[in-house]
Amino acid sequence: MVNPEEFIDEAVTGIREEIGDANAVIALSGGVDSSVAAALAYEAVGDQLTPVYVDTGLMRKGETEQVSETFSYMESLRVIDAEERFLEALSGVTDPEEKREVIGEEFIREFEREAREADADYLVQGTIYPDRIESEGGIKSHHNVGGLPERIDFEGIVEPVRDLYKDEVREVARELGLEELVAERMPFPGPGLAVRVIGEVTEEKLEVAREACHVVEDELEEYEPWQALAAVIGKATGVKGDNRVHGWVVSVRSVESRDGMTARAQEIDWETLQRIQSRITGENENVARVVYDVTHKPPATIEYE
Repeated sequence: MVNPEEFIDEAVTGIREEIGDANAVIALSGGVDSSVAAALAYEAVGDQLTPVYVDTGLMRKGETEQVSETFSYMESLRVIDAEERFLEALSGVTDPEEKREVIGEEFIREFEREAREADADYLVQGTIYPDRIESEGGIKSHHNVGGLPERIDFEGIVEPVRDLYKDEVREVARELGLEELVAERMPFPGPGLAVRVIGEVTEEKLEVAREACHVVEDELEEYEPWQALAAVIGKATGVKGDNRVHGWVVSVRSVESRDGMTARAQEIDWETLQRIQSRITGENENVARVVYDVTHKPPATIEYE
């Protein structure tokens, strides 16, 4: 296990030496990994850092507002509305790996645009060790590792937490004094809700996934899962009122894990599961049914794509 205090000192020194007198942009998502990377980089180079949050339209409910509030102390914070560009780029894309490549490409181009504005030569990312293992091992390409395009217009990419597991990143977050909402926040995939929508990404499916994920996180908070989510996995016939509907099927998943490399599906009581399905089907007329995923990792991954 990493010593948080020693790690922070070494990471800040390393960032300062790597970036030097140049400027950098930090890819800020609001999750604990990028938040820790941002805090470390800000401590290392201060005003040389421009935090960039890209609202891709693939984010969880309230994410943009929360990031804007949490990192308001960084005066150079830039919030970019790129939903239209991302959804257009994803139009017609159904293969999971292609989705990740498209999203990785779009992210990099957004950061390059902001880097030119900030006269920045470096990109700071919150890549962690499991991202690298899964990408390099061919399990799935994380958008910030295997999903990166070949041509990148940066002098260097700085990844201060690249050798840490998720639980170690949380230890560092606590040592940095990041608020609990950030330090203990449930993991959320870099490609966002795009990997919680099976097949083509559409605005309708995204909205279903976003609201369903919000319900799941709310209802399962007392279980303290390592990660809980909802995914739109297809369509099925249902009945609402006296009418037949051909609506979306939402799969609920909640797992326990230490580092995300392996995970066990949680045992959730029947009453809670029924409350979740009632809220999801009741709050969205286009959802026909809700199922619960009992598969461990392995053989499944935690996310659906």
